[in-house]
Amino acid sequence: MAATKGLNKPMIIIRRTEASGEGGHHGGAWKVAYADFVTAMMAFFLMMWLLSATTEEQRHGLADYFAPTIVQTPSAEQSGAGDGPDEGVRHAIEAPLPDSDGAGDFNEVAQAVQDSLTGTGGESAQLTNLLQHVVTRMTDEGLVIELSDLTAAPLFVEDTAQPQPALADLMGIIARVTHHVRNDVAISGHVRAYPETLVASPVWPLSDARAHAVRNLLEAEGFDAARIQCVSGYADRKNRRGNPMDPQNNRIELILLR
Repeated sequence: MAATKGLNKPMIIIRRTEASGEGGHHGGAWKVAYADFVTAMMAFFLMMWLLSATTEEQRHGLADYFAPTIVQTPSAEQSGAGDGPDEGVRHAIEAPLPDSDGAGDFNEVAQAVQDSLTGTGGESAQLTNLLQHVVTRMTDEGLVIELSDLTAAPLFVEDTAQPQPALADLMGIIARVTHHVRNDVAISGHVRAYPETLVASPVWPLSDARAHAVRNLLEAEGFDAARIQCVSGYADRKNRRGNPMDPQNNRIELILLR
């Protein structure tokens, strides 16, 4: 009888089920959609706030900032048969500068020149590449416009005073920028150091010849020769790099004098 009762004991079956993570509202796709909605609403309210909190002029400025810029390059018929391939670069800077006699404040004039030289890189890729050679800084003497060699783009043919085409283009830009400024100018040439084992070091004659080459280029662009007060060669005495023989010590400095 005991054995019969054990056989009649009911069997307990436990069934386990796993909930699917993809079905109905249990999924995460709605979170992505909600986040997109919240982002769109934030952008909408930000735009509405800008429209109500800014002036008409400021709104135009914001629109111009986000609008694509289209640069029109003059065609061959417009530029004329005598224009060279770099003529568009030479005529890229047209912004008038304050007259130094009228402004009476050298800092205002110098700032205008700096803005013209550093703020026009977006005109064309060629102009952007040219202006990589240019660094400006204010000193007690005046505004220094430094033209230096780049690693793959020297301004002179190696170890000579023969200008590269890029330097001629830069002189055209500087002549145009300083056209309405009457301050005098000083030009100085600087070159890298050469090995001491050389019988005759070229640093003095080379720096002087390069400074005069820049003077000639500047005058050829219509710059008033009477404004050039000093042309000097500093050899390798004022290096800009820790290594005296670094080619980037090769540079020309044009100083817009106070």
